[in-house]
Amino acid sequence: MKKTILAAACAMALPMAAAAEYPEQPVEFVVPFPPGDLEDVLTRMIADEFQKQYGVPAAVVNKPGGGGGPFPGAAEVANADPDGYTIGSFVTDVEIVGPMVGIPALAEDPFEPVGIFLTYPFVIATSGDAPYSSLDELAAHAAENDVALGHFGNFLIPTQVTLALAKVQGYSYASDAAFDALDCNTLASGDADVINTTLQLILPCLDDVKVLASIGSERIPLTPDTPTVGEVAPELDLALWNGLFVPTGTPQDVRDKIAAVAQTVIQSDQAKQLAADTGALIYWTPAEDAAAQIEKDAVSFATVSEMIEN
Repeated sequence: MKKTILAAACAMALPMAAAAEYPEQPVEFVVPFPPGDLEDVLTRMIADEFQKQYGVPAAVVNKPGGGGGPFPGAAEVANADPDGYTIGSFVTDVEIVGPMVGIPALAEDPFEPVGIFLTYPFVIATSGDAPYSSLDELAAHAAENDVALGHFGNFLIPTQVTLALAKVQGYSYASDAAFDALDCNTLASGDADVINTTLQLILPCLDDVKVLASIGSERIPLTPDTPTVGEVAPELDLALWNGLFVPTGTPQDVRDKIAAVAQTVIQSDQAKQLAADTGALIYWTPAEDAAAQIEKDAVSFATVSEMIEN
């Protein structure tokens, strides 16, 4: 009898011991965009710190989806085991728009937030020689000329805000296309007349482009004279953020360890310098508050989508 009780107790203790030992194997952070932008830079910093603290390999894997936005890469995380060894670094849209894009793995919200760590300095920009230098001038030009818009995907919040803004101002883009990268070369090559991108990606040519507006609640310090879309159209006051997510069912202690590493990075001098250099907002919003932010943004996104449809 004593042996039976002892055996049962040992069997019950094994899963707990295994969970307490996380992480025991390589950890993968999935960024569903190409390397180089802010979410990629910060996620690599988090992966490096994770490896430093726990002594296991931790790497960022970029899985861009082209016109599919971040959703194919997000689906891979959704299909992963909920054990903390596959972590998604996702923009707002994965949570809000993911269930609408027809990918079975995303049909019902398959993720739990670990925390939000970044609000992008998203902008609407054009080449330096464009015949317009403000949103009003763009509207007047686009009313009589074809203007092509480049973006990261039709379903993404900055794209939706940009299209809704055009409607508010009385015009529409003659065409729009999704790109994996939207940077100085996109404008220089003429692939798009106006691009919807992050300031980080056009910093190398900032003197040669015109930033017409930023998308977010605050003006970007690096372009202080550029208005936000919300200043022009208050109903479009939305921002794009990025956070860490794990498959639903991932143990709480595992999520806590991931969050602790991320917070260490966000509070570092390196992260503060990145914010100063790029105009990004870098901070830490814990899981419960992140969930509330997702609910709030879902309501705002529905309003914007309705504006575009009508």
